[in-house]
Amino acid sequence: MSDQGMTDNLLHQISRRAGSLSPALRGVAEVILTDPEVAQSLSITELAGRAGVADSTVSRFLRELELDGYNQLRLGIAQAIYSRPGAAEPKASWVYEGVLKGDTPSAVVEKVLHGSLEALTRTAERLDPEIVTETVERIHAASSVYFAAMGSSSTAAENATMRFVRAGVRCHFFRDQSVQSMGSATLGANDVLIAISDSGDSTSVVSSAQIAKFHGAHTVGITSNVDSALASVVDRVLVTAGTVASSDVYGESVTAKWGQLLAIDVLYATYATKYYEETADYLQESYLSAIKPTRVSGSRG
Repeated sequence: MSDQGMTDNLLHQISRRAGSLSPALRGVAEVILTDPEVAQSLSITELAGRAGVADSTVSRFLRELELDGYNQLRLGIAQAIYSRPGAAEPKASWVYEGVLKGDTPSAVVEKVLHGSLEALTRTAERLDPEIVTETVERIHAASSVYFAAMGSSSTAAENATMRFVRAGVRCHFFRDQSVQSMGSATLGANDVLIAISDSGDSTSVVSSAQIAKFHGAHTVGITSNVDSALASVVDRVLVTAGTVASSDVYGESVTAKWGQLLAIDVLYATYATKYYEETADYLQESYLSAIKPTRVSGSRG
């Protein structure tokens, strides 16, 4: 691991990467993140035992983090514990990814910004251009495109629906999970369903994908977890960056949603580039008929 890497907070690195790891490696990450103070004092065999894996799995975890050895892991955890602001605070006082009770507004801005930039950067690295291209072609040829999502992932689905409708694509998204399932059952071979779930384990989203695929629709998953139920069901997966929540009460980090929005933006921008003429015509028509009339006279937009 580079000197620069050692100056970074290793716990934050593990937290940001855990969502994209295999279940076995994620188990190691969870043991470390749950109680870093205890984890940094464990031997490699003791850490493996707590995670329910073999010593060799911990060694793979070290390679995944580009660490030179187990001692470097222990050192990195110790440095992260004792160098972070509010190091003495228990995890129960964490309210957001890396944000602690009592953090100043400027510290909160810095931490949230860092997490957001990291999510965007890592998602850009993980998106497969070939899958993006294939998905765009499927969307263009589809009779209709359905989106399935729940909770905060619905923001990405609504954003996608608005963008592609303006580009002339017939899109549907319903926030009600029962309606999503019913809509999935109406899809056929000429339709596309895009299911969005950071964890990939949201039961209603996975169910919608299963139903749509059963009826012959092409299915695409947008998730950070390549080993999730959703990833195993859909035809193609667009992989985003994920995070591990710092607080059970506050739930998963919203910074993970930046990856979903980036994936949607990439799909839309690729679509608009590949099918420029027809997209431009629809954009102009939708602006004149639906957007311009809502603007105050003389406003630039």
